[in-house]
Amino acid sequence: MNQSRLPELQPLRTNDSATILVGTGLWAAALVVLLIVGPDPEHQWWIWTCVSGICGGLFGLWFVRRRDRRGNAQPASQEPIEPATAVPPVSSTPPASPTPPVPPSPPSVSSAS
Repeated sequence: MNQSRLPELQPLRTNDSATILVGTGLWAAALVVLLIVGPDPEHQWWIWTCVSGICGGLFGLWFVRRRDRRGNAQPASQEPIEPATAVPPVSSTPPASPTPPVPPSPPSVSSAS
């Protein structure tokens, strides 16, 4: 294949702390609603699910901030990042045409008379 290699894609820069804070805030809002409404006794586990979501979000926030402080992330290049769905550049030479498939030979017919 005489195609040039596509450049390796770099990871997108995201604000992980903001994402985790939004999720944790949604769990906290659900907890407040449940504490106001007061679920039935058989649905008390909903409250603990919200508490677990808040605790998981706080742990995730601590973990991401610790990771960012340590600086384990690779330095991002200053070149623009193309999405993975970008169309590769069109080549001036047409692609090689594949060889046509060979049709199967017809089955042999034997007469049993």
